[in-house]
Amino acid sequence: MTVAHVLGLPRVGAKRELKFALETYWKDTSNQEELSKLKDVAKAIRAKNWAEQASRGMDYVTVGDFAWYDQVLGTLSLLGAIPTRHGYNAKELTLQQYFIMARGSPDMFAMEMTKWFDTNYHYLAPEWTADTVFNGGCNWLYEEIAEAQALGHKVKVVITGPLTLLYLGKIKSGLQHKLDLLPACVAGYASVLANLKAAGVAWVQIDEPILAFELEKEWLEKFAPTYATLKAVAPSLLLATYFDSVAEHKDLLYSLPVAGIHIDCVRGASQLSTFVAGLPQDKVLSVGIVSGRNIWRADLDVALATLKTTQAAIGDRLWVASSCSLLHVPVDLSNEVKLDAEIKDWMAYGFQKITEVSLLKQALDGGDVTEAFAAARASRVARTTSPRVTNKVVQDRVKGVTPDFAERASPFSNRIAKQQAKYNYPAFPTTTIGSFPQTKEIRSARAQFKSGKLSKADYKEKMFGEIDLVVRKQEEIGLDVFVHGEPERNDMVEYFGELLSGYTFSDNGWVQSYGSRCVKPPIIFGDVYRPPGTNMTVEWSKYAQSKTTKTMKGMLTGPVTMLCWSFVRDDQPRAVTALQIALALRDEVVDLQNGGIGMIQIDEPAFREGLPLKEANWPEYLDWAVNSFRITAAGVTDETQIHTHMCYSEFNDVLPWIAKMDADVITIETSRSDMKLLDAFGKFHYPNDIGPGVYDIHSPRLPRVEEMKRMLQKARAVVPDKQLWVNPDCGLKTRSWLETEQALKNMVEAAVSCRNTVKQ
Repeated sequence: MTVAHVLGLPRVGAKRELKFALETYWKDTSNQEELSKLKDVAKAIRAKNWAEQASRGMDYVTVGDFAWYDQVLGTLSLLGAIPTRHGYNAKELTLQQYFIMARGSPDMFAMEMTKWFDTNYHYLAPEWTADTVFNGGCNWLYEEIAEAQALGHKVKVVITGPLTLLYLGKIKSGLQHKLDLLPACVAGYASVLANLKAAGVAWVQIDEPILAFELEKEWLEKFAPTYATLKAVAPSLLLATYFDSVAEHKDLLYSLPVAGIHIDCVRGASQLSTFVAGLPQDKVLSVGIVSGRNIWRADLDVALATLKTTQAAIGDRLWVASSCSLLHVPVDLSNEVKLDAEIKDWMAYGFQKITEVSLLKQALDGGDVTEAFAAARASRVARTTSPRVTNKVVQDRVKGVTPDFAERASPFSNRIAKQQAKYNYPAFPTTTIGSFPQTKEIRSARAQFKSGKLSKADYKEKMFGEIDLVVRKQEEIGLDVFVHGEPERNDMVEYFGELLSGYTFSDNGWVQSYGSRCVKPPIIFGDVYRPPGTNMTVEWSKYAQSKTTKTMKGMLTGPVTMLCWSFVRDDQPRAVTALQIALALRDEVVDLQNGGIGMIQIDEPAFREGLPLKEANWPEYLDWAVNSFRITAAGVTDETQIHTHMCYSEFNDVLPWIAKMDADVITIETSRSDMKLLDAFGKFHYPNDIGPGVYDIHSPRLPRVEEMKRMLQKARAVVPDKQLWVNPDCGLKTRSWLETEQALKNMVEAAVSCRNTVKQ
């Protein structure tokens, strides 16, 4: 019989129950009643996820996919390998301490946060020091296993693997190489796995997604001894890979003393035949054939044909699964009561993807799935033939794009001279990334407008009032370049998607980005264009500019981020969709310039995220990604200054392409790395202006003036003064006004201090 399972499920709840419980608790972490409520919410989410897996036909329920903030920090807490700078006893770790590590406190910086491979999920990077230990930590995982077993479930535990954990961390002090910690790390894992075996766990899914990278030999050589040690004490191990093909590592994987291998046959479909050939008799092969990264229904006919061929070759050693954890998709499509019915029928969320895995298992085992397969087939045909998917005008415009669409009139050196003469900003000019606090009043007005309780005119009046406030606050704070604050925007991608054709939107399609932060990605189902006469940003920016003599930046989300942070149609190349978006945004950029907006920021925080995991595949992506940005930006005159923003990614290896984007100013997140990310820009001699983020807006701690002056001195050591801007590391929508005003006043004071040291 075929075994069916999924690699993990979303943990925020179908309607973000965990988010709201977390944020209530964070307001007063000493409130034991709220702590109890938070634990009850988490327990209910876990129980629901397990029940759905069991009732929909999974042979095992996955335990260990829940995390209070992040699964990597959860693994560190389990092993006892938490950052030593906190001085916490990992065996007695409290949730309050856990959240201080994740979010920071007035006296402690938060752990550094970065993107999980090529997804929009952010993990907390382990901090490796010479005194890092793996002596065991909190018992939360063991308690969750007991919960599931008490409910009568067959349990498969998931944990991040030891080599991936070490690889994803960062050396902070006292080590020559991350692998110096491997012996202690393996011993820690062996202890955990022995405990799991003693708890009656039959299978452990141990995730090693770094195998999708082009790993150095020194890392590859550590897999065999590591897993030989773990095999001696562990339950049956299913080593899971995902996000790309690992075919080049077949011999290594088949030589490891593990009971099974999981491969992603959505992002790496061609590798299946490689792994089927010569599968050892003592191993199962888990085939991830239902996408864990997108929301379109699976082509069950094609999937079944593939699996039948596999089953014929390996028999009962076949497991059927999701390609990766379902963390990256929303929870349950049944909660979408307002979604366009035609498009909804083309889709599947997390719970529905469990059903797809189950249907494939049933079909392989001879079950009657005729009706379900017929419905899936009809849905696919309807989507393929729908006139809503294609637009000839858009396709003709794409065909008409020529190389000059991506070229500014003059090189940067000429442009920046004209821009400095026009705007006359001082040394170390201060600005922000775009958004200002989204207050309860703003959210309430937006909700009333969407529900029809507030007229369009009244809504605009309220938003104009919020813009008045933001402009006034910036005047008081003393910033040099202003923004309008984006009160009208719900989300930096969703807002624009709502104004473009080819997009649709959900009400409950929430996906975790980090911690309690959830996003609701737009859904690109057809050709994208800006409908004639659409006001996206111009009216808001022109109004804001009319309220001040300071320069007002217009704010847009760039084409690559619009693509990467959406659920994208899978029936045409992503490069084509990105180009369609770029052309739509180009029209808006030109309209902003013509409306009197002289600085325009085109945010691309997802630029690095979209990079393929294998370096051999980088050039193709980078070429079309850079070209899409340039096409968006290149329709303006030399005097119009183009900004871009990137955050929470490693930029070192793509700096040549970032330079090719040719933005006049780039702002980047650098505060959590203590400006270390900026070193690469300095060594590369990045040619254009740059604004390194001088404080972390995701932490509730208030940055001090001296801290930001120290950050700026570090920046000055690697980037010439004339190229430096001063800004926070990201938008301010999640912060309160009290926090925002004081932090920005401190930032301006730090900038003025540096400005006063510049020789005239």
